[in-house]
Amino acid sequence: MSTTTYLELSEDGGGAHKFYEVTVDGTTVRVRYGRIGAAGQLKTQQFASAEKARAAAAKKVGEKVRKGYAAAVPGGRAARSVTRRQVSSAPSTARSVAPVLWRFRTDAAAFGIHIDEDRCWVGNQSGDVFTLGHDGEVLARYRLPDGVKCLVADDFWIYAGCDDGTVYDLSSKLPFAAYEIATDVDIFWLDIHEGVLNVADRQGGLTVIDHEDEFQWSRRSTGDHAWMVRRDDRAVYHGHGGGVTAYAPDGSGELWHTGTRGAVLFGWQEDRSVYAGTDRRVVQRLAKDSGRIEATYSCDSVVYSCATAPGGRYVFAGDSSSSVYCFAEDGTRLWKLGTGAGSALSMQYRDEKLYIVTTDGSLACIDAGEAAIADAQRGTVPTARDIKSAAGTPTYTPARTAEAVELVTAVPAGGVVVECVREGSRLRMRVSTAGYDPNWNVQFPRHIREAGARYVVDALHASAGGFYRVQGEIRRLG
Repeated sequence: MSTTTYLELSEDGGGAHKFYEVTVDGTTVRVRYGRIGAAGQLKTQQFASAEKARAAAAKKVGEKVRKGYAAAVPGGRAARSVTRRQVSSAPSTARSVAPVLWRFRTDAAAFGIHIDEDRCWVGNQSGDVFTLGHDGEVLARYRLPDGVKCLVADDFWIYAGCDDGTVYDLSSKLPFAAYEIATDVDIFWLDIHEGVLNVADRQGGLTVIDHEDEFQWSRRSTGDHAWMVRRDDRAVYHGHGGGVTAYAPDGSGELWHTGTRGAVLFGWQEDRSVYAGTDRRVVQRLAKDSGRIEATYSCDSVVYSCATAPGGRYVFAGDSSSSVYCFAEDGTRLWKLGTGAGSALSMQYRDEKLYIVTTDGSLACIDAGEAAIADAQRGTVPTARDIKSAAGTPTYTPARTAEAVELVTAVPAGGVVVECVREGSRLRMRVSTAGYDPNWNVQFPRHIREAGARYVVDALHASAGGFYRVQGEIRRLG
C-alpha cells in the first residue's frame, strides 16, 4: 500500500510558489516537485527495505517542513503566472525599409536567436525552436514545453531557456533538460560559459549554477527586472533596472557598478566592452575592466535589442517602433531603417548580415553590407523571400526518461562509454573508456541517470572547470 505526503510553500510578493510530494510504495520512494499548478519533475529511488524507504521519505518531508513547507491539498492553490515579457510595437518612423533578404514567420513573438557558422536558430513564445540554413531553408524543429526566453551558445553547445524553468540542451537531435532552475526563480535571461549557467531574473537577482546543476552562488543587484546577463573569464555582467553590475566569477564580490541612462532591457558583449540597451532610448558601451561609459548610441524609441560587428566596429540596435539602427563605433548614427516585420526583440550580426527576431514572430535576414544599405536609403530594396516551413521538417521533443533514449547493444567505432554511479545521495556520471580521467564527472542530463546504467556518447570535451561535456548523440548501452 502506498502513502503520499503533499506539501506547498507559497510566499506573497512574487516569492516562492512551489510544491513537494513524496510517495512511498514498498521499497520505492517517488518525489515530485515544481511550481504549483505544473506537472513538475519526478525522481525515483529504490531502497533495500520498506523500512528504509519510509525513513528516507520522512527525512525528506522533515527537511521541507523546516524550510517552511506545510501540508496542503493538491489543486487548492492556483498556479502563479510566469512573467511573459509584454512588449509593444509601433510602426517605424524611418523613411526607408531595411533590405530584408528573407523572412521566416514562426507564428508567435520570438525572443530567442543564435546564428553560427552553419545554422540560424529562432525560438518563440509557443515553445518552438526552428533551425534554418543561412539561405533560409528550414532544417529542423524542436517542440519545447513552454515559451522560449532566449537561445545561447557555449562553444559547441546550444541552449534554450524556457518559461517552464528549465534550460534545454539542443546540441543533438534529442533535446535534454540540462539545468533546472529553482521554482521561485523566474528566468528573464541567461548565459552559459564553460558549462556554468548564469541566470538573470524578474526580481533583479543573479543566480549561478555549476555543470552538475547544483547551486553555486547568487546576488541581488540594486535594480529589479534583470534582462541582461553576460559572462566571460573575468566577470559576470548583470544588467537590471539600476544599471550594470559586474561580479567576480566565483561570487566573491562586486567588481564595479555603473548606473546607465535608464533601465537595462538587453545586453551584448565583446572582448573589452559590454553594451546595454535601455528604456531611455540609448545603447551604452561600458568598459569591462572598470565599468566606465565609453560611448552612447542614441535611438528614437525604447531600445529592445542590440548587437555589434566583431570588435564593436559597428553597433546595431532595435527599438519599440519597428526600426533598426547602425552606428559607428564612436556613436555616430549611420542609418535607421524599418524592419518590415515588427520590433526586433533580439539580434545578431554575422558576415555583413543582420539577423533579427521580432514581435510578429519573424526571423529576418537583413543585408547590412554598405552597398545594400546605400540602396535602401535611396528606397531600393530587394523583395524579401517569405520562407515556408516544409511539411516534412524533422521535429524533436525533449527526452524525459531513460527509456526515451535509443538503445544499442554494442559500442560504435569512436564511441565513449560513461557510467552512472551513486556517490552518497547523488548520481554522478564517470567515464569508463580508457584515455580519460576516471575521477572527472561528466555533465549529463539528470532525467536519464540511473544507478548502474551505461551510456555511449559520440565524444567528450574536457572543460576548463575539470569535467567532461558530451558532444553529439547519447545512447543507452544494453
